[in-house]
This record gives sequence, structure tokens and C-alpha cells, in this order.
Amino acid sequence: MAELAFGCTEARSVRYAATPTLSFALHITESTGARVHAIALRCQIRIEPHRRRYSADEARRLNDLFGDTSRWAETVKPIQLATVSTMVPGFTSLTEVELPVPCTYDLEVASARYLQGLDDGTIPLLLLFSGTVFIANGESFSVELIPWSCEASYRMPVAVWQDVVNEHFPGSAWLRCGRETLDALSVFKAEHALPTWDATLSALLAAAGPPTDGPPATDPAATGPDPAATTWRAETS
Repeated sequence: MAELAFGCTEARSVRYAATPTLSFALHITESTGARVHAIALRCQIRIEPHRRRYSADEARRLNDLFGDTSRWAETVKPIQLATVSTMVPGFTSLTEVELPVPCTYDLEVASARYLQGLDDGTIPLLLLFSGTVFIANGESFSVELIPWSCEASYRMPVAVWQDVVNEHFPGSAWLRCGRETLDALSVFKAEHALPTWDATLSALLAAAGPPTDGPPATDPAATGPDPAATTWRAETS
């Protein structure tokens, strides 16, 4: 039986892709010396937000996702980023492959909302592997399943996600609204002769007045819970 181990060494933005796409560099090792003919690989990628700290500004942006920081020990849970599949060519002992991961910038999706709220640092990711391994045995093949225990951790720099977004949506973001809301915005835009939707929203914000102040930057809770304590609560809940 093949003994596989997985690791992730790098993530980068794929330039000129049709949609926002990340590429993860994976290395796969097989320790028994068996000849791997191919792997039909499936990878589920999760964000583990409880494994990093947050600035006061980041905590304010993530309030609608996780709630008040006093409750983060209970509300901060793993977020699904993507589930993707790829074919790994044959190898013996070691191979490296690129895993392309299409991304969304829809801010109503939890992963995009979370990533948009970060300024810098790293994003803790957990890659969970499954799939089918085809082992060459002379002129025949055997088929095995990748154990569910196969996984890899990787801390992706926030700058990599920012590169993906800026490649396709430089200096902008996307929001979805209902048709009635869009009709009302269109009327407001026309009545005030506003040239763009950005100018329309800016005018509405100006009419609404300045936002209420958030928690002071010196608030200890604004940096989020202790990562170790949160991890313990998440795993034992």
C-alpha cells in the first residue's frame, strides 16, 4: 500500500487568468518505493481564522462575520475557501504539482468577506486531501484511496490574496443588491446627475452623516482572543 504525505510550499496569484485564481505549490512524497501511475486528487481548503491575531481595524471589519470580539471564542470557526480537483502525473518517491484554485470576490461569501477584512500578516489554511491513487504493478494496476488523515497546513501571506484581487479588480469591490434597491439607486443617481455608482453611494453616505465610532484602538478585546485558547474551545466544543 502506498504511503503518501502532502505539503504546501507556496501560493501565488495567477496572472492573466480568466477569473481570480490562486496557485498552490504542492509536494507529494511516497515512502514505500511504489510506482505511482497517477493520482486523481481532491483538495478541500479551509481558512482557520482562530490561528491568528487581529488589529483593532480588522476586528471592526469582521464584526458582521464573527460578532463582537467578546464572543469570538465561540463564533470564530473554520471557513470554507474552496474544493478543487486535479490529476497528478506518475512519479516515484517525490513530485511537485501546481494546484489552481479559482476564487470569488463576492463579499456576501464568507471567505471573501473574511479575506477582504485583513490588512497584512498571514492567512492560516488547512488543506485536506482525498482521492484515488493508481499504483503500477508491472503490467497491471492497483487502485487505492487516499486516507482522510492526509492534510497540510500553510500560512498564505495576505499580500498574495491582495495581488489576486488587484489583478482583476484594481481599486474596486463588488456588491450585490436586490432589484428594488437597484431601481431606487438608479432614480437617485439620475435625479442628482451622478456619473457613477461609486459617486451615488458616496452621496448617500455623505447625506447619512459620519459613521458612529467603533471601539477604541486601546480596547484589549479588539485584538481578538488568544489563538491557543480559541483553538482549544473550537476543538472541544
